[in-house]
Amino acid sequence: MDKEHLLVVDDDSEIRALLGDYLAANGYAVSVAANGTEMRRVLAAAPIRLVVLDVMLPGEDGLALCRQLRAEGELPVLLLTALGSETDRVVGLELGADDYVTKPFSPRELLARIRVILRRARQAAPTAEPRISHFSGWQLQHAGRQLISPAGIAIALSLAEYRLLRVLLDHANQVLSRDQLLDLTRGREAAPFDRSVDMLISRLRQRLADDARGPGLIRTVRNEGYMLCSNVQLER
Repeated sequence: MDKEHLLVVDDDSEIRALLGDYLAANGYAVSVAANGTEMRRVLAAAPIRLVVLDVMLPGEDGLALCRQLRAEGELPVLLLTALGSETDRVVGLELGADDYVTKPFSPRELLARIRVILRRARQAAPTAEPRISHFSGWQLQHAGRQLISPAGIAIALSLAEYRLLRVLLDHANQVLSRDQLLDLTRGREAAPFDRSVDMLISRLRQRLADDARGPGLIRTVRNEGYMLCSNVQLER
């Protein structure tokens, strides 16, 4: 069987060499790039299965490149972010990144995240997806990731917002912990101080005009997680 081909994009030559050698030793074909121009050159020349993309790149940064990649297709993207840059992590997820790892990182942890993303990509198969989910007067149109308000106003969702709302709708009236939400949306457990789920919940509440002080749709269950309180009807 052909090896799955990964692309590492980082302007640090030591990190490129380290990851190239480590991932190759663990059974992957690996290409490396130092910037967006080199990244596009590799993508045009080889069938890449996943991109490991540093956020802090000179010129076109990783968030801009992630946006371009997501606009062109569903190629999995794993971001490398700075230790304290929670905003970059959330923005990256909203742009459609599949996961992130903070620097400095363990190559073993990165490998584990890559394996989870690739496994989920391999398992993804076409199914009879609903066209629209109806809940509390709202509609989620799946094909275009559009949320339609009870007043008929269309609201575009980021990929991360869509994934989170989809999971909440699929498990309506069930309490989901942060670990479960991360696992169901991105296939991993939450880190002890990972607040990205809370930030995305806050953004989703804003989209739904759901008052965080007295939410009617997405409720916080203390010490447990979140629950979407609504009956959901599917239109196929």
